[in-house]
Order: sequence, then structure tokens, then C-alpha cells
Amino acid sequence: MKTEARPLAGKVALVAGGTRGGGRGIAVELGAAGATVYVTGRSSTGGRSELDRPETIEQTAEQVTAAGGLGIAARTDHSRPDEVRALVEKIAAEQDGRLDILVNSVWGGDPLTDWEHPLWEQDLDTGLRLLRQAVETHVITSRFALPLMVARKSGLVVEVTDGNTARYRGTFFYDLAKSAVIRLAVAQAAELKPYGVAAVALTPGFLRSEALLEHFGVTEANWRDGAAQDPNFAHSETPAYLGRAVAALAADPDVMAKTGRALATWGLYEEYGFTDADGTQPDFAAHWAANLQEEYGPLGDPL
Repeated sequence: MKTEARPLAGKVALVAGGTRGGGRGIAVELGAAGATVYVTGRSSTGGRSELDRPETIEQTAEQVTAAGGLGIAARTDHSRPDEVRALVEKIAAEQDGRLDILVNSVWGGDPLTDWEHPLWEQDLDTGLRLLRQAVETHVITSRFALPLMVARKSGLVVEVTDGNTARYRGTFFYDLAKSAVIRLAVAQAAELKPYGVAAVALTPGFLRSEALLEHFGVTEANWRDGAAQDPNFAHSETPAYLGRAVAALAADPDVMAKTGRALATWGLYEEYGFTDADGTQPDFAAHWAANLQEEYGPLGDPL
């Protein structure tokens, strides 16, 4: 493969929450751009997380390597500071202190999300657990990983979220978690700017994850059949699209111009020209404006 096709050759990335979905897509596409990628999460060949899904960090690491990078699986519970500290020490030891890209993609909150009830009718322990899992894990990971970037005065932090506006996301704890993740990017950007390290929040559109394919009873091969159940599914995008957005940002020498912003695949594809796995360029914001805005209101202006 030509060097120009591997703009991240020699770069080191940590994708926290890289087991499946958007995290896996990001890890693989960083690998396709030539990066060494540490893939972390709780689901491994040694045992599943409480989500009890079949995807593992080892599978993702293998896909990273197959794509052209080097995938390294490292089982880590990002809610445990001791495990995250050990992970970062491992990266520092193995990569001569280098970490160029940090992706905070830990989520796993779907089974904890109550879409049916207002705050005052929700189970408080479950809601607080969602916040700990979806927000605290990002804070813990950045706390230990950022010193490697600060020391080298370069790098990119990507906080993966849902939506890039202040629009309410349908239920209290989910909305709070996803909005807080955007604020994590804003706060990190402010503190990291003097050191030349960028931090952004990034959202996909309608993400066609493994779980969503199962929900619609389809595979990636026949995914369009799912649109019979939900027409919006026809405008979904694969995790690779999100991954290519991250790879484009990481390869952009002027990425500091975007630090502190909440970005989206539907805006970045226009700037960087990347496509989804099938060569298309999904634009969920355009679909929303044309088909959903009258019923649900505008998405809002990007933060």
C-alpha cells in the first residue's frame, strides 16, 4: 500500500470502547490508515460483559490488523481507574511514551436507557449507573491518557456522542449523558489548547451497528430490507463511516481549527470527501430536514 494511502502510519491510537458498533468502526478505519490501535473494552475471549453480546476486543484487533494497521487488544474496565492507569502505562512502555489519538467511545448504556418514563418515574439507580458508565468512564480514561499527549504537545481526542446540537434526545439520563460527553470535549479542548492537542465531539447519523441489524432482523448484506419496518433505516450508515471521519480528522494537519467543536459525519464527509463502506455518503441531517423536521422539529444548530 502506498504511503499516502496510510496517513496515520507510525501513529498510536487508543479506542476505548472498541468492542463493537462505532468504536469498532473507528478502530478498524484507523488501522486502515496505518495506525497502531489499542482496542479496549470488557468483552473479550476471556469473558463477556453484562451486555452478553458475542463481539470481542480480540475480533476488533484482528480486523484492525487485517485492514493494514496493528491491532492490540487490551481488556480494560474503564470505570476502574486502576485498570485504566495500567493500560496507559502499558501503552507508554510499548510505544515509547507515544499516544497520538484517544477515542472515548465507551457506552453500553442501551439496556439502561428508559425511553418510556419521565425522570420522576425512572429507577434512580439505573439512571445514575448509566451516567457512570457513559460519562465517568470517559473522564477516567482522559485523566490517565492525556499526559502522554501533553508531553509530546500533539494529539487528538475524540468524544463519541449522539447528536451535535442542544436538542433534547428523548429521555432524561440518555440526554444528559450524550450532552455531557460534548461538554467533555469542550472542556478538554480549553485545557489542551496550549499544548497543541485538539479535542472534539463527534456523532454519527443513524448508525447501523451489530445490535441494530439484529433488531431489524437483517445482516449487512440485506440491510435495506429493514427499511420496511422503519423508512429512516434506509438512510443509516455503517460504523466505517464514523471511523473514516475520525481517520480524516486525525490526518488533518489543521485539526486544531476544529478543537472544542461538536462535529458530525454528515458535515465532515463534505469537507474530507470520505464515503461509507458501499461508496455512498449518507447525510442524516439532510434526511431529517426533508422528512422528519415537520414532525419532530429542527435538529438545531451545531454546538
